[in-house]
Amino acid sequence: MIRIAIVEDDHNYKEQLIDFLHKFKQEQGETISIETYNDGDEIVENYHAQYDIILMDVQMQFMDGMSAAEEIRKIDSEVVIIFITNLAQYAIKGYAVDALDYILKPISYFQFSQRLTRAIERMKKREAQFITVRIKGGVRRFQVSDIYYIESFGHQLIFYTKEGEFTSSGTMKDLEKELADFHFFRGNKGYLINLAHVEGMNENCAVVRGKELLISRPRRKAFMEALANYWGEVIK
Repeated sequence: MIRIAIVEDDHNYKEQLIDFLHKFKQEQGETISIETYNDGDEIVENYHAQYDIILMDVQMQFMDGMSAAEEIRKIDSEVVIIFITNLAQYAIKGYAVDALDYILKPISYFQFSQRLTRAIERMKKREAQFITVRIKGGVRRFQVSDIYYIESFGHQLIFYTKEGEFTSSGTMKDLEKELADFHFFRGNKGYLINLAHVEGMNENCAVVRGKELLISRPRRKAFMEALANYWGEVIK
C-alpha cells in the first residue's frame, strides 16, 4: 500500500491528479490510497508521518507548500515530497526541505508518471531499511539496523533500540514476517533478536548489548545455524 496525500487548492488540478493516480494504479498494478487537502495548514494539523508521498502545491491561500513542507520535515524526514507549481524557480527552494522533484503546471500524464515512478522507487528503497511502528501517542520510524531486539510482553511489543525503549501493539508473528529479510531470529516465544547485535553466546543465552537473552532448547540449533551464517563461520 502506497499512501499518497494531495495538497492542492485548485479543484480542477486536484481532480486531475486523482485521475492520474487512478490511471497509474491500473498501469503499474500498485495499491494506492489517496487523501486530499485544500491547503498547507490542513495537512500540517495533526500530521503524524502517515504518508509515503505528498504531492504539494506551492502557492496556496493560507499556508504555502514550502512552509507546510518545513513543518512536515520537523516530524517526518522520510516522506517523499513532490512540489506542483507553475513557476520553475520554486524547484530550487525545494532543496531546502529535501523535496524529491517538482511538476510544472499544466500537468501532463507523462511528466506526472515519470515523477511518481521515481518517488515510488525512492520510497521503496527507504522502506527496505526502515520500519514504521505505532507507539503510544503516534508512530515512530526506526532504521532496522538500530533495533537490538524486540520483546513480546503480554499483548505488547517492546522495541529495544539505539534511541531507547518503545512500546507498541501487534503480534510477534507479524513482526517476524516483516523483518525476515533483515537477519532477525526468534530466540524463543518472547524475543526476536537482530543477529547484527549478538556479541556472543553464554551457555543457553545470546548476549545482545550486554544483556543475556534466553534461547529456548527447540530453537537453539536453528538459532546457532542462523548466527553462524550471519557471522560467516562455523560455530561448534
